[in-house]
Amino acid sequence: MDGNFYVKLHVPKSEVSMPGDKISILAHKPLTLTKKRLRWLILLSSFPLFGMVAAFGIAPDTSLEDLPVEEVIRGLELPEILPPSGENMTFWRQERIQAGDTIATLLSRLEVNNQDAASFLRDSRSIKATHQLVAGKIVHVQTTAAGELLLLRYFPGGSEQLVMEKIDGVFKVSEQPVKLETHIQMKSGVINSSLFAAVDGAGVPDSVATQIVDILASDIDFHRDLRKGDRFTVVYDSLYGNGEPARPGRVLSVEFINQGTPHRAVYFQADNGESGYYTPDGKNLRKAFLRSPLEFSRISSGFSSARFHPILKTWRAHSGIDYAAPTGTRVKAAADGTVLFAGWQGGYGNVVILQHHGQYSTVYGHLSTFAKGLRSGQSVSQGDVIGHVGATGMATGPHLHYEFRFNGVQRDPTRMAMPTANPVSAKHLPAFYEYTKPLMARLDMLRGTSLAFLD
Repeated sequence: MDGNFYVKLHVPKSEVSMPGDKISILAHKPLTLTKKRLRWLILLSSFPLFGMVAAFGIAPDTSLEDLPVEEVIRGLELPEILPPSGENMTFWRQERIQAGDTIATLLSRLEVNNQDAASFLRDSRSIKATHQLVAGKIVHVQTTAAGELLLLRYFPGGSEQLVMEKIDGVFKVSEQPVKLETHIQMKSGVINSSLFAAVDGAGVPDSVATQIVDILASDIDFHRDLRKGDRFTVVYDSLYGNGEPARPGRVLSVEFINQGTPHRAVYFQADNGESGYYTPDGKNLRKAFLRSPLEFSRISSGFSSARFHPILKTWRAHSGIDYAAPTGTRVKAAADGTVLFAGWQGGYGNVVILQHHGQYSTVYGHLSTFAKGLRSGQSVSQGDVIGHVGATGMATGPHLHYEFRFNGVQRDPTRMAMPTANPVSAKHLPAFYEYTKPLMARLDMLRGTSLAFLD
């Protein structure tokens, strides 16, 4: 058998006979036919053909089951499959940095065995990132089967990643740019013990938590008004590189329900460049004065008519607010103004006094240091750093003593009605509503939920 497959068809022959007299008549029939008679003749002569086609279509055919079946087995020559060579194989591994990790412990979990790589990473002063391992970040390595390091990639955040690669037997380090992508994140939480615990439990970055406090500080006293059961929802953008979080961005919208009252804010930038945070109907949330000159700090004592002074051990008026904070925490100007005094003054220790809008002034006491170059007569803007928290003067520990004065008289800033900045103009309101509508919809979607993370 030559390997070819043959199909042999048997078609039965049909003998068609015709009487001789009809043949004779047709033989002597003149061949002069009209067109009409010709059409009829063709039509009539087609009937037998139609019958043959129909008969062919319905005639019983030979069943496939009746055909002989022959099994053919042929051996194929396959290429030889060799076992993989361990010398040529490489492996990718990754590990998340844990608190307390060192270069040695991290490489051990990554199964990197060559000591020259560990020594290079440990001793190289040019690789700052490896000496500042950030817990939660991921390190990727490429190794041989024997654990020899070929490449290490570490993205600590920012816009560049560290790449250490072995080229011609020598390790070389470079910082390579990372393409960043913006992701919109939504997080929600409930306050059960403190705002700090709530934002930590929801996975809200510190910078985002600070923004929430700054945005809503004109409406909520985050130091004294918070209650168990208060809720927050925040929508913000976050930058990612290589699929890993790089850094959080700007808060886009936020809702904080304080003692049953919802407070909402949304970010908007008009086509003329003016930007800020507004209420859903376009009112500006920015006040002339910041409620707190510190970012997200604990308060040690609120404004009161009488307070036991920790140094003098006597009861005396304490017209101000003390913010407990670590030494070196930045102190910001509460409003635009001019430096009236910067130096040492009795129990205040190092103190800065700012004059604002003629009638208002603010005092910042117990500072450890002043901002570089700060001097009397200098103009400052709201939010500018003017000094750092300390414990100079009559202070038992590091904190900021803050006073708000009106016409030289000390007042409780939390009880003063502050002027606000301009709202969204009528010209920009249509664009404002169009831009903020989906942001408000995200807050509506998350209302009543306790969502830790949505991407």
